[in-house]
Amino acid sequence: MSKKNTLKRILGLIAIFITALQFIPTKKNERKIATASDFIKIYKTPKTIASILIAACYDCHSHTTKYPWYSYIQPFTYFMQKHIVEGKAELNFSEFDNYSHRMKKNKLRAIVNEIEKGTMPLPSYQWLNKNGNLSKEDKTQLLLWFENIK
Repeated sequence: MSKKNTLKRILGLIAIFITALQFIPTKKNERKIATASDFIKIYKTPKTIASILIAACYDCHSHTTKYPWYSYIQPFTYFMQKHIVEGKAELNFSEFDNYSHRMKKNKLRAIVNEIEKGTMPLPSYQWLNKNGNLSKEDKTQLLLWFENIK
């Protein structure tokens, strides 16, 4: 068999595999209504701060993910869902009031640290979601506000 035919077979198998992946069902993280234990509700967050948090954090750290078009294509769906599950396990703004007082304090401290270090939102999220980029002004506003509620 020639190299050309081998390459065609490999590409054909990859195409079949990718097509088959599209039929794997995935669980979506879409709850349209914020719960009573949502961070924004319990801290009576100002609209400017809330809009920054929703744009930069809530897709991976709450029950209200807004899915972009590419998230409906496997394997992107799988990777996105994995990030969401991991993000919510670390911090879930939708369930924030269910944390103990100590846990809330730790989470608030961690949020400030992540913003200061620039490690959140993840670079891959920022690259794919331009609304998720935190400007210097956004970071300053968030840091000042979080410092006042700690």
